Amino acid sequence: MAERSLWSVGIGILKEKKPFSVEDFESNFLFEFSVEMEVSVMSSSQAKICKTELGCRDLRSCFGKANDQNKMFSRKPNTVSFDSQISRLRKAGLRFTVKAVDSEPILEAKSSTSSKSHNRSRLFVGLPLDVVSDGTTVNQARAIAAGLKALKLLGVEGVELPVWWGVVENEEMGKYNWSGYLAVAEMVQKAGLKLHVSLCFHASSEPKIPLPKWVVKIGESQSSIFFTDRSGQHYQGCLSLAVDDLAVLDGKTAIQVYQDFCENFKSAFSPFIGSTITGISMGLGPDGELRYPSHHKPAKSGTTTGVGEFQCYDTNMLNLLKQYAEAKGNPLWGLGGPHDAPTYDQPPNSNNFFNEHGGSWGSPYGDFFLSWYSSELVSHGNRLLSLASSVFGDSKVDVYGKVPLMHSWYKTRAHPSEVTAGFYNTASRDGYEAVAEIFARNSCKIILPGMDLSDEHQPHDSFSSPELLLAQIQTTCNKHKVKVAGQNLASGVPGGLEQIKKNMLGENPIDLFTYQRMGAHFFSPEHFPSFTEFVRSLNQPELHPDDMPAEEVGATESVQTSSDPNIHLQTA
Repeated sequence: MAERSLWSVGIGILKEKKPFSVEDFESNFLFEFSVEMEVSVMSSSQAKICKTELGCRDLRSCFGKANDQNKMFSRKPNTVSFDSQISRLRKAGLRFTVKAVDSEPILEAKSSTSSKSHNRSRLFVGLPLDVVSDGTTVNQARAIAAGLKALKLLGVEGVELPVWWGVVENEEMGKYNWSGYLAVAEMVQKAGLKLHVSLCFHASSEPKIPLPKWVVKIGESQSSIFFTDRSGQHYQGCLSLAVDDLAVLDGKTAIQVYQDFCENFKSAFSPFIGSTITGISMGLGPDGELRYPSHHKPAKSGTTTGVGEFQCYDTNMLNLLKQYAEAKGNPLWGLGGPHDAPTYDQPPNSNNFFNEHGGSWGSPYGDFFLSWYSSELVSHGNRLLSLASSVFGDSKVDVYGKVPLMHSWYKTRAHPSEVTAGFYNTASRDGYEAVAEIFARNSCKIILPGMDLSDEHQPHDSFSSPELLLAQIQTTCNKHKVKVAGQNLASGVPGGLEQIKKNMLGENPIDLFTYQRMGAHFFSPEHFPSFTEFVRSLNQPELHPDDMPAEEVGATESVQTSSDPNIHLQTA
């Protein structure tokens, strides 16, 4: 059989070179890039034909500029233009035709090969952080609807929706506005996708989504409701865990406010819970993660991060430390945190506490402080997971919580980045045992971000190892029978998609993977073709290059090497 490869760009019935409106997009046809490749693979005396169709729709101009992946706005409202993409293909020497394409979802396509494919892994894609920003309006609703159709066509199982405390309960305590988020849930249901909801009790810096106004107002007169570092700087991205059981929020404790929010959510979304909504993540701290805000800003790619700072200097945390020290018979140890610890951006050896040999972290005082510091975080996580489990336990949804991958300095004995974040994990101590235990106790699943990171792309002088840390946490979770879900930390990380695939289909297969996040960069021609190929590869057997004709190998490689030079950090 003659070997051939046909690349066709299906963009509806295009007769004139002008932008098409999103209204036309939704009502008449789907614009898509379709790649049809027929590869003849000879095995013994039989010829086997492997055919794949890669659906890709360019929605970049719906979502705005590619470097604004967390925001939703368009240069020309409600328009989609394909002229630039056609020019790209012409310059690349690819043949193209204009046609309407009727495609089935990629993940549901049946392979004509007899090889055994990988087990199905559930794949979700995160919606933009500000898909709803004022409580009532779905930002760029038509672009979102088009994006949902694209993901459905691709075979993605569902999407993740960040629901912000500062959007829903913004004006006053107990006054909730779910209308915008309910509209998104209806859109997802209509698209035939599943929905994973992340309840965000933290603030976002980009796009800017603060805590509720009434909480911020309380904080202006009671700054101790926020975490505080040694210099007295307050972190206003979330409440201090020390106020979980203190009635500092207009007569209510933080736990009571969180519970009221969750119960109201459950009531408002009852038509979707257990059907469209299959999973709920409980916000546990900064960026939704179970940790202290030891690093106020995410590190830039390719740079060495400092060890971070202990966050135990607000009045309420100091009171807890004092009580703990007195109970242990060392009241003088309860006056404050370590005096010889580095600051945010300093390396471990800049002061004595984290020195490899003879550092205070290994002293009786160090063990005392780190045991208290980590136990407070674990207790906080247990309270919130218990709350979520009690509210949603009868709702036929899975409950999740996120634990960070603090991988910098992992190859040192003290593991300072983990320690300042609240995980007493060192060369001689497993700090994730207690964490896995609270997830198991509350029948919750754990989300681990950073599954796109590999050791080879980390700065050598940071002694970092995301792969070893991930393996350690997964091993501990397996021991306690806690299922693991994953997320990518950034978009555009070198080798990120291959690393994600490795983690999804490796020895410790994960429960669910959520790719972050939909937006202009996600649908750009620099990214979406690679993502499409990634999705296709999850459920189809791979062909070894030796089994492919030289011409087809070159064509395949031209698809897989499309990458984005910029790394886009994603948090929720």
